[in-house]
Formats: sequence, structure tokens, C-alpha cells
Amino acid sequence: MVLRSLVLAGVALALVACQDDTRSTRHLAPIPPATMALMASKGLSKNDPILVRAYKKEAEMEVWKRGSDGQYALLKTFPICRWSGQLGPKVREGDRQAPEGFYTVTPAQMNPNSSFYLSFDTGFPNAFDRANGRSGSYLMVHGNCSSRGCFAMTDEAIAEIYAVAREAFAGGQRGFQFQSYPFRMTAENLAKYRQDPNMPFWKNLKEGSDIFEVTKQEPKVALCGRRYAFGATDIADGTCAPELPAAVAQKRQRDEHEVAELVAKGVAPVRLVYEDGGQHDTFRTAMASTLPSSDSAFPILDARPSRKLGDVSRPEALAMGAREVPLEGAAKAGAKPKPVPATALAYAPAKPDAPLRKVAAAAPAKAGEAKASTKVARAEPVAAEPTASPSLGSEDRPLYKRMLGNLLGSADETASAAPAPAAPAAAPPRRPNLTSAPGKPQAARPAQDRRAELSGSARPN
Repeated sequence: MVLRSLVLAGVALALVACQDDTRSTRHLAPIPPATMALMASKGLSKNDPILVRAYKKEAEMEVWKRGSDGQYALLKTFPICRWSGQLGPKVREGDRQAPEGFYTVTPAQMNPNSSFYLSFDTGFPNAFDRANGRSGSYLMVHGNCSSRGCFAMTDEAIAEIYAVAREAFAGGQRGFQFQSYPFRMTAENLAKYRQDPNMPFWKNLKEGSDIFEVTKQEPKVALCGRRYAFGATDIADGTCAPELPAAVAQKRQRDEHEVAELVAKGVAPVRLVYEDGGQHDTFRTAMASTLPSSDSAFPILDARPSRKLGDVSRPEALAMGAREVPLEGAAKAGAKPKPVPATALAYAPAKPDAPLRKVAAAAPAKAGEAKASTKVARAEPVAAEPTASPSLGSEDRPLYKRMLGNLLGSADETASAAPAPAAPAAAPPRRPNLTSAPGKPQAARPAQDRRAELSGSARPN
């Protein structure tokens, strides 16, 4: 009798607990079995450290894992469903730009209660961004397909990336490096985009990319005045010419030679302009309700031909695609910009870097300041502000249905992504400093801030 009473009491307590516990457990979802099998085939463990790389133009995000030999191996590439703005760094609050640079993501930046399924904060602005007067907050990698300065990955993709990161933290990793690029650092891209105003900044990012490409180890990051400084071993802020492995220097020389050859062969300089960001071509297929082929590089999209992507921000801008704007008289007078597919490659620098010189880092921008610093030392090339994309009007439902055939969902979808404002809104209260310097662990952010970072269309970005 006593045993029966205890059992009944236990059942009652369990029922009460189930009724009262409304917290989501999506952040506890295991790594998919197929991905675990992929790790095993590469000799990797779920607890091994990770590193993430994102490429805007190609709209791809790579997750790398470090093996027992100390080198990183590519685990998986995920298609990006949506990024906003133009190629180039984020400059100010509200410019819709997704960040470019080298950041550190700690457990405190993982948000299990995101309004966009799951998310993690990229860590923008870091010490480099603050030294260049750049502002913005809550720049995320999250679910859904809506972006106002974030990388939107779909719910399925962010669930898997989140799980892989969670297990790496459980294995002892204190923070993983997040590298964000405008495009893949190929000679073809460097030659094609060599006259883009952002090229000095992009060439600086390539220095870190080269170290990773050659050594397959995480590049060490420091601040040299208003530039990044990269090394294969630990370096201190203010070190502007760290010693590099000979293989890295040789790669840079080969790339420069190949770029020069491409220019000599007549590769014309162009600038790639978006109406408002882009997405991987695979999602264009999904939005057209066409099932990708069975040999798709991203089988996650093959599961359901009528799958919904959730909220898709500014679909009319996506429909416009990207266009190449000829530079330096590369096109005949009156010629229209040439449309290019979303997955086409392009990128490039031609002018040699100016000599480095140490400059005292600028003080962090005060609350309410939105304008980036424009006073720069002559010897230090710093990226110019990206050209604002033309406004295409409000993101209304009738236009959405007319252009995309109501394929992305119906009235049950939320409208969490708002059109870009005509003028930057007043800056929100200053959030805690997430990064003391690139590549260094960051302080925890209050739980209430993390829960609210994607709580509506008025969120900072």
C-alpha cells in the first residue's frame, strides 16, 4: 500500500512538472546521426574544437573541426538562406550590413531562447571594429530566413550548428573563432574586384585566411593600429609584422602573381551590387517549389519539396538578384550592368598594401553615436563606407504573393523582418562589451539581454 502511494505521488509530481515546464529543449537536440557518422569517417569526435567560416557572395557557412593532429578538417558546409546589405564590413547601427572580420564566440553568446529558433552572437563589434569607429549590436547567426544584418540559416541548419558548437564547448573549448568574408579569397575574385573601395580591408582579411589555408590551424589575431595583425603563434596587440611560416609567404606571392596574370589577360574590374543581400542558389530552388536533384550538395533541402523557409526578408530584393557594375571604363558608354547568378564567384585586390604603422586605438564610440570615424592615417588603408542599396519600397504581402506565388507560407508566418528604415534609429542603451580584443574570450552577457536580442523588428543590428 505504501509503495502504491509513493508511485502515485511520483506520477502526480511528474505530471505537474510537465505542465509547469514550458521551456524549450530545442537547444538540447543531439547532433544528427548522419553528421556523427561523417565525423567518425574523418577521425573526428563530437567534443573536438570547432571553427566557423562564412562567405557572403557564395552564401555558404563552413564548420571545421580540429583533429588529434592539431589541424582543422572541414566537417560540413551549410547554405546560407539569407544575408542582408552589400559585400563589405558593417559600419554603423542600422545599415543592414552583416559583419566581416575575425570574431570569438563563447558559451555566453549562445542563445537557446532566440526569437529565431536558436542563435549565437558573432561578437561584433570587436576591438578592430571599435578602433575603426564601427557600431552595431546583436549581429547573429540564427534560424529562419530573415536578415537585418545577420546570417539566417533556417531552423534545421542552426539546430545542427548549435548542437555541434554545444558539444565542442562541453569538450572544453572556451570559444570558437568565427571568420566572416565577403567571398572566397581566390585569385579570380581578387582580380575581378580589385578596384572595390573595400579591397584594402579585404586584403587584410586575406592575411588571416592564408594562415588558416596553409597551416589548417586557427590564426592568432591582434590589433595593429586600425588593422588586423595575424600570426601562426600568439601575438600581442601592437605587433604589426609577426613572423610567418615560409609556406604562408609563398602562398601570398603565388596569389599575387596569379592576380597579376589575370589582370594582364584582360579580367575587367567590376563591383558587385545587391538590392539587399542574397542567399544560396539552392534556396531559390526551394522558393520556386522545385525539388533539388538527389545529388544535391545540401541534402537537408531535399527532404520536402514544399518545405517552408519561414519568414523571408525582402523577397522582392532577392528576386532582383545581384549585378556587376563595370569600373575604370570596362564597359561601353551607356551599357547596362550585367546580371550575374547568385552563386557566381568574384573577388580581388591589385594595389600593394601601404606600409603598416602603429596608431593608438580609438576610444569606443559613445552611446548614441552612429557615424564612423573618417580620420585615418595616410599609411593605413581602411575600407570606405559601402554604397547604400536603393530602396525598393515596403515589404508588403500583396507584392510578396505576386512575385513568389505565395510559396513561402501564409498568414501563419510572422512579420519579424522589417524594411530598412529611411534613417538610422537612435542607438539603444549600450550593451556590455563582448570582446576585449579579437580572438580573446568574452565576458558573459546578462541572460535577459540574450533572450531579447531578436525580440522584434526594432531590434538593433
